[in-house]
Amino acid sequence: MAEERGGTAPVLVLRKFKQILESFTIEEPELTLQQITRATGLPASTCQRLVHNLVREGFLDRYDDTYRVGLGLVRWAAPGTFGLDLVRLVRPVLHKLRDDSGETACLYVRDGAFRTVVSLAESRHPVIRLFVVGMVMPLHAGSAGKVFLAWDRLALRDAVGHGLARFTEHTIVDIDQLNQQLAQVRADGYASSFEERDLGAASLSAPVFGLTGELSAVIGIGAPTQRMTAVDVPRLAPLVLAAAAAASERLGYRAGMARDVIG
Repeated sequence: MAEERGGTAPVLVLRKFKQILESFTIEEPELTLQQITRATGLPASTCQRLVHNLVREGFLDRYDDTYRVGLGLVRWAAPGTFGLDLVRLVRPVLHKLRDDSGETACLYVRDGAFRTVVSLAESRHPVIRLFVVGMVMPLHAGSAGKVFLAWDRLALRDAVGHGLARFTEHTIVDIDQLNQQLAQVRADGYASSFEERDLGAASLSAPVFGLTGELSAVIGIGAPTQRMTAVDVPRLAPLVLAAAAAASERLGYRAGMARDVIG
């Protein structure tokens, strides 16, 4: 029993250290001891002692009456981030989204007026909507493109400047109608599309945010309309939103960070 208590105590202390470090955010990189205590919910005396220990070991730096994440901690963390990239970080999320939804999961990045598939996990269904890494598509047609347009004002500028070409009778090429749709996308937190770029194709996508709250990528699923219609959106949207949140977290995003949206 004593050995069990001895093994548990260090874990509890580490958990408290974690609470303190997680109280610092991009929006509030400097906090007073009182603010740290409120954010963690720890007893004041315990918080003061732990903060003092973190400063002594270089995990926190003190400036007058405020504290911030220590430069020593940043330096120690650097080897852990070396060599990591977007595709590698998000790959496990793509595979889970594919398994949860049963459909092909894709990760997109933007280049000007276009979006490119940079990673995918292909559906195991015999009939699939075909995607390949490196596939380039317009922004204004398809759910992934609509997400870029909804959360990145530069994307909308580039798309309109390039011209809104019509691919099917369902492609939206009127700027006012497009803006109305983008407002709904932002309100919902995701976009869905049906036969906007290709007949018989459907998709559902959500934004992936980076460390400072910027839109870094878009994650989504694509399927034939024989398996995915508007009726399926309430079932599939939570899966895509959960994948987007997981991908954002893997990139360092924390809920509540400012996002670059179209006003």
